[in-house]
Amino acid sequence: MTIEAVLWDVDDTLFDYTGSDRTGALRHIEVEGLLGRYADAECALGRWRECMEVAFGRFLAGEVGFMEHRRERARDFLGETLSDDEADAWFGRYVALYEAAWTLFPDSVQALTDLAPLARQGVLSNSSVRNQERKLRALGIRDHFEVVLCADEVGHAKPAAGAFLAACDALGLAPERVVYVGDKLDVDAIGARDAGLGAVWVDRTGERGDVPDGVTRIGGLAELPSLVRGLIGFGASSTFG
Repeated sequence: MTIEAVLWDVDDTLFDYTGSDRTGALRHIEVEGLLGRYADAECALGRWRECMEVAFGRFLAGEVGFMEHRRERARDFLGETLSDDEADAWFGRYVALYEAAWTLFPDSVQALTDLAPLARQGVLSNSSVRNQERKLRALGIRDHFEVVLCADEVGHAKPAAGAFLAACDALGLAPERVVYVGDKLDVDAIGARDAGLGAVWVDRTGERGDVPDGVTRIGGLAELPSLVRGLIGFGASSTFG
């Protein structure tokens, strides 16, 4: 079977979430007069990430909605009891600074453009559809994708096979006809592989160690079009890994 589509993760794959969040969060902490609570900026940012990971984990588990997870982050970081309106306002001020820092990785647009004649493209993200649709449009890349699916509407979060299979269904393709591209080895690459898709791990940090069977590691998106071109006419299972 031939490869017919590429499914993308967004954050830290196409979009520099870590860099944008770091810039926006640090500015927010400074503007809110909170930096003095911490030994230095790295300690403040470490606490910010800790609050995010806990609340986002609860969102992925289906324990809270997307907006409620944001409120939990605000309350946890401040260590205060806030009303929903207060939490929304506080977190909204961060969002404005974070969005001002939004940026794609330098290789993203070229990779999307080079893939266009080779394969259909879509998005599968563990965020919310509303959030990612807005982000993709603001970054000017929404038109590259036939479908944008996210955990809040799919009802499954990566690495669950149900998330990947729902995206394949939305494209009308069997899993072996689809390649998934993401920055997380466990959540993205291994999850996709185990669901029967081709699996590409974007390792921008150059991590060492063995790459699991059925996973292809690339150091940047410039490598992807030639990789997909080589898969045209071949099955994902016979080529990846």
